[in-house]
Amino acid sequence: MYTRKNQRNLTSAERRGFVGAVLELKRNGEYDEFVRQHIEYYVTDGEDGLRAAHMTPSFFPWHRRFLLEFERALQRIDPKVTVPYWDWTTDNTPAAALWSEDFLGGNGRTRDHQVMTGPFAYETGQWTIMNGVTDRKYLMRNLGRPSAPISLPSHDELAWAMNEPVYDMEPWDSTAASGFRNRLEGWLSGGVERWRNHNRVHRWVGGHMLGASSPNDPVFWLHHSFVDLLWDRWQRRHPKAVYLPRTRLRPDDPQSGRVISLEEPMPPWDVKPSELLDHRDLYRYEQ
Repeated sequence: MYTRKNQRNLTSAERRGFVGAVLELKRNGEYDEFVRQHIEYYVTDGEDGLRAAHMTPSFFPWHRRFLLEFERALQRIDPKVTVPYWDWTTDNTPAAALWSEDFLGGNGRTRDHQVMTGPFAYETGQWTIMNGVTDRKYLMRNLGRPSAPISLPSHDELAWAMNEPVYDMEPWDSTAASGFRNRLEGWLSGGVERWRNHNRVHRWVGGHMLGASSPNDPVFWLHHSFVDLLWDRWQRRHPKAVYLPRTRLRPDDPQSGRVISLEEPMPPWDVKPSELLDHRDLYRYEQ
């Protein structure tokens, strides 16, 4: 068993180890396979077919397995590396440590949002975008969206999700009126606060974090490591809560064939949500 640390507590050696493993994964082509996989399984309400990764109850277990596969790929390069987490309720400005030149690099420049600093800047020659929503080959960020400013989620906004005692609810998509999954994933609509928690973080970072190809920005993994930790905290806070839906939806349900219940396999691994409800035999989080 190993430990995932808060990114602010990484040593210089741990930062170098993580960055080095990510760059090697990019060099050998594996990194872009993860980007393509996320694009493939990012299926929205308005599209046909199974929703495994987003706008769906399997949002948490699917990303737990996705993160584990990525972490195992890093550990094949450097066994000491784990995926740190970014607590965006605390490290909530562009001056936070994760945006330093020796780690993830900083914001994009004003005119085209191109990241110019750090190991993932295009000019280093080590980070070319191969699968993006545009044809631009450089990593883009727009931290805080200065033209229409937004903030990262606050402790109170996160508590609004964490205090919800029910895991998910019908219709099991982005329009679910409540439920922990949708409150944390953040699709609930309404005025200027339309984007909540997880979704707001993607929008605050901007650039490549805005769409299905969001793993192009390495901060994706730190963000989802924290989301995974939050799922764990929610389970501990609500020990009687269960993954929903528990059973396969009826054939006459409009969401039948589109939503994964507790004992149905999630592609592409054919692993069930029930097998990913507890991570403590594999890793722990530094709290």
